[in-house]
Amino acid sequence: MLPHLRPIPIKDRISILFIEYGNIDVIDGAFVVVDKTGVRTQIPVGSIACLMLEPGTRVSHAAAVLASKVGTLMIWVGEGGVRLYACGQPGGARSDRLLYQAKLSLDDTARLKVVRKMYQFRFKEDAPSRRSIDQLRGIEGARVKATYKVMAKRYGVPWKGRNYDVTNWDAGDVVNRCLSAANACLYGITEAAILAAGYSPAIGFIHSGKPLSFVYDIADLFKFDTVVPAAFKIASQGHYNPDKEVRKECRKMFIENKILEKLIPSIQEILDAGELKIPEPAADVLPIVIQEHERIGDAGHR
Repeated sequence: MLPHLRPIPIKDRISILFIEYGNIDVIDGAFVVVDKTGVRTQIPVGSIACLMLEPGTRVSHAAAVLASKVGTLMIWVGEGGVRLYACGQPGGARSDRLLYQAKLSLDDTARLKVVRKMYQFRFKEDAPSRRSIDQLRGIEGARVKATYKVMAKRYGVPWKGRNYDVTNWDAGDVVNRCLSAANACLYGITEAAILAAGYSPAIGFIHSGKPLSFVYDIADLFKFDTVVPAAFKIASQGHYNPDKEVRKECRKMFIENKILEKLIPSIQEILDAGELKIPEPAADVLPIVIQEHERIGDAGHR
């Protein structure tokens, strides 16, 4: 009998892989993409944090099962990787960590502490004192707009503001398309890290009301050190296919900045700022009957 598959930690994985125009299946025990001519390309699925599946892909049941077992997030996206249609959840919120995250979000004092920590993490300086979350959000927004202008000037790219239409990809200018494609890359690996850590992508602190609110919170901490410079760089070079080139540049940025090593520790550092403890299980909760296999992956991996 084959040994039980055990996910490896996010920090030891490749960040993302985009797949288009192929059938994804498990053949002879291997995770493969089969193109229209029948050529198989093997994918080391267990060593990838996130698979981005673009139009033209079909996924077999066996492939989805294998990706889940090895803890690889699969995301079905639109053209350019920017419109998310569905995702498979290989990990998922552990009950103790989900309750902890929700407790932090519902406690006004703890939530403000978390948001102030995010501000300090992002801008490398303490947040202004005696400010509400709405006020900090406004200050952050102004700084972000100014940073976009600085980036545009640095790379010599015309900038009219962040503007794009997810229903009409080609209508956007090159720099906005590059930014959208770059952000999609960052959101994918951030969601994979949040799930691997055992938390929920939906329970945010600055962003709220969306399925990926916490993803946006955490991705924003790294955005201007990684994917935004990558997007402006590619936009300035006049590539025929800038969407493809920006993905390559993002992967390079993720490696150089060791993003996969930083994501889960950073998530925990941010939440620790709320100064609340992870809730203990109730006294009348049933204990685990079937013991789990020994883990080598992250806390949220199944």
